[in-house]
Amino acid sequence: MKLGDCCPDFRETCGVLDCVVSGWGEWSECDNECGSGSMMRSRRVVQAPARGGKHCPTLVQRRACQSHHGCTEESDIPLREESAMILPGSLSISRHSDESVDIRKNLRLRNPDDPESNSHREYCVQYEVTKVSKACHTDSDYKALREGATVCVMCETAALRRDLKWRCGGHGVSGHATRFYALVAPHCHGKWIRASNNADKNSGCCLKPDFIFV
Repeated sequence: MKLGDCCPDFRETCGVLDCVVSGWGEWSECDNECGSGSMMRSRRVVQAPARGGKHCPTLVQRRACQSHHGCTEESDIPLREESAMILPGSLSISRHSDESVDIRKNLRLRNPDDPESNSHREYCVQYEVTKVSKACHTDSDYKALREGATVCVMCETAALRRDLKWRCGGHGVSGHATRFYALVAPHCHGKWIRASNNADKNSGCCLKPDFIFV
């Protein structure tokens, strides 16, 4: 039976029945109301296999989807999907001694002397850390990242992006979790929730930020 070399009337004589399935049903709604998710469709068994017949194929299929129905504003969608890249707050002061080794220039960030970017203000954002990898605990520069802790992240002029309407990448949406990654500690990453609206650089949060956006 496995080799398929039985005599022609074997299947009829022994009553071999292959599995028979129905056609695919409709795709379900996306399981995430705002952003990336998945949807599924299924089919049913019309006739179960019997006496050595062929087994049934998969009965469920899934595919990726994007949904905007549950978003408060359409502009929130890309904000929630961005990831923040951060550096320690101690690097928030430009190093002018040798511009060729300025870490921000090496990372291809904006030129802080760009007159257009200077017309836009630096700001800070506070986050509540909800999840953090163990690697963050072993790096002194990222010891402030603890579950339940509140941290302040500064968006400097050099990190403002024209294509993002003069904001830093990955600053998130209030009340929603987004991801962060520590640039010089590749295994340090996690999630946080934006706890406040943007604050200007004269606020208490910005006087000594824990981290800066890249």
